[in-house]
Amino acid sequence: MRFLRGDHAFAQLIRFALVGGSSNIAYVLLFLAANGIGPLLANIAGSIVSTVIANELHRRLTFHAAGRVGWFTAQWEGGGLALVGLLISTAALAGVESVAPGLGATAQAGAVLAIMAMVGGMRFLALRALVAA
Repeated sequence: MRFLRGDHAFAQLIRFALVGGSSNIAYVLLFLAANGIGPLLANIAGSIVSTVIANELHRRLTFHAAGRVGWFTAQWEGGGLALVGLLISTAALAGVESVAPGLGATAQAGAVLAIMAMVGGMRFLALRALVAA
């Protein structure tokens, strides 16, 4: 457990993945709950809420930066990176919708989550450079 609490890159990556998994659960629940307004709007709502949660958890837990980085700065930097992810996931969701228009909400959420996993790796590297430096 001591290793997981450390500031080594691998420990941070594990915490990043745990925070990401938790915020993805929040995202999926919101996506499914809001899917009645349409998958694109549900994606945006889920992304905003889960991003705010993830940014704060990353600031406090993943990078131990609560003393160095303020809430607004973490939201601004993390939110900017998340916006890039949102654009990628929204474009992917629109592509899935045009290729497979009858795909259910759960499959749509799965497609977005797979893409966000790739974006998450890039986001970890960027946040580590911004926050942990």
